[in-house]
Amino acid sequence: MSNAALTALSPLDGRYRAKLTELAALCSESGLIHHRVAVEVAWFKALARCPEFQPLPKLTADDERYLDQLVSAFSTDDAAAIKAIERTTNHDVKAVEYWLKDQLSQRPSLANHAELIHFACTSEDINNTAWALILKKALRDVLDPMLSQLDQQLEHMATDWADQPMLARTHGQTASPTTMGKELANVVFRLRRQRRQLAQVETTAKLNGAVGNFNAHLIAAPEVDWPALSRDVVEDLGLVWNPYTTQIEPHDFIAELAHALIRLNTICLDLARDMWGYISFGYFSQAVVDGEVGSSTMPHKVNPIDFENAEGNLGLAMAMLEHMATKLPVSRFQRDLSDSTVQRSLGSALGYTALAWQSLAKGLSRVELAPSALTNDLDQAWEVLAEAIQTVMRANGLPNPYEELKQLTRGHTIAQDDVQRFVAALAIPEEAKKRLRDLTPATYTGNASAMARAIGRFV
Repeated sequence: MSNAALTALSPLDGRYRAKLTELAALCSESGLIHHRVAVEVAWFKALARCPEFQPLPKLTADDERYLDQLVSAFSTDDAAAIKAIERTTNHDVKAVEYWLKDQLSQRPSLANHAELIHFACTSEDINNTAWALILKKALRDVLDPMLSQLDQQLEHMATDWADQPMLARTHGQTASPTTMGKELANVVFRLRRQRRQLAQVETTAKLNGAVGNFNAHLIAAPEVDWPALSRDVVEDLGLVWNPYTTQIEPHDFIAELAHALIRLNTICLDLARDMWGYISFGYFSQAVVDGEVGSSTMPHKVNPIDFENAEGNLGLAMAMLEHMATKLPVSRFQRDLSDSTVQRSLGSALGYTALAWQSLAKGLSRVELAPSALTNDLDQAWEVLAEAIQTVMRANGLPNPYEELKQLTRGHTIAQDDVQRFVAALAIPEEAKKRLRDLTPATYTGNASAMARAIGRFV
């Protein structure tokens, strides 16, 4: 670990930096500056392609390649040069503008047009579009592949353990049995539904000036269809155009993304806690890593640290995402700067999410099922067949079946012999009686096995 990592204020840039390299490239300040440059260049090129905009002639192919190179070859040294300009301007987007003007001034065919960089734009035109690009890429290129890995792991575990009976616990008490595979299939289904909803969020952006009305654009070049040009630029960048805004794009889509991520993280939190519990029951053992220590004093410990790490980071992520979802869409009048402050932490919210998902995937990869522990629990819980017996009694018209089974089972443990004697005394058809005699806690799992194996059908 470098000294910079050791002295980092945030663990995202310190302890966990190596796990978040891709996300850091997008959501760091360098990443934000890079995407600002990309938006400024896209706007400049669009002006040049607009025949009605007389101040800027059509660019040559070489000039377009030069501009594209400013984006594709952008480096941390370039970002540092822009930050050096910002020390004078005390304005981040203006620093980008000045840097680009300097780059254009070095090319004779573009030097006379340098003042058309950032033409009629407000800083928020550049910032909102840059953040939209960053978030779209972060979700598509970093977070969604992590979800895909979790999905594959959980589906594999669900189908592998589809037939492994397990005692369910409602309210923490013994309940009708299920299978381990079915319980994991539940998680797969939930995650896939929320993943679809996340994918449906429209990533919106605007390029319409200081208060959203193209005021400066129209006074300078009234012959241009500015809304159409704005829409073309936004859509060419792969985003959805928002035609109605104040100075800021209202960030509703960020709230939608945040809430979708909160729901995904809530499901992951539920899984992490359940896995922690199943490990404590002995249902799973954990692979021992050579050299790893579970306790500074108890040598035997193999702790479920990956699920605990996931739980902690999920909590941090959700707290940040909730604040962003409720804060960012609210701005005083036509804008205040508090949104900019909060947006700078978008990368942190995504970072804690990414850390949690990685920990969850690692934890799942280290567990091994212990069937004997599950079987032992089932063998000690014959009372769970009370539901089956009283339901068959109802179906056969016997009086007070629930009350009779309640008296037999509630609040104390019963054994197989107790169940067999009770069933033998029932005045029900022999075929129904045989079904109950053959029933055990391990076989009373309904259609859990079939549902676990079928999870692959639900995309």
